[in-house]
Amino acid sequence: MKGRINNEYGEILIDLDVISQYAGATAMECFGIVGMAAVNMKDGLVRLLKRESLKKGVSVEIVNNELEINFHVIVAYGVSISTVASNLVSNVRYKVEEFTGMQVGKIRVFVEGVRVIDE
Repeated sequence: MKGRINNEYGEILIDLDVISQYAGATAMECFGIVGMAAVNMKDGLVRLLKRESLKKGVSVEIVNNELEINFHVIVAYGVSISTVASNLVSNVRYKVEEFTGMQVGKIRVFVEGVRVIDE
């Protein structure tokens, strides 16, 4: 499925992978986010994804003409998880709506782990 926007010039289709990649890059800019996480459902193992694989930690769906975005993240040790999640949600909502022109409905943040950041 693709994001669909109609305007006076015609129809614009945006692949959900493009939105996932952009949302993942936006999330990585947020304070307290160490990275995206890949969860192995079979083993229950979580691993930190490299920068090139950001979209694997993000899933995007279109429900009722709105984007729903799920993030699986690893946060920095010692930060307030609720503050980091709130910051992530507001930044991603604003930037993705500006980027795509589509409304963002729900954003879910799943904290899969905590890491100490080496200074």
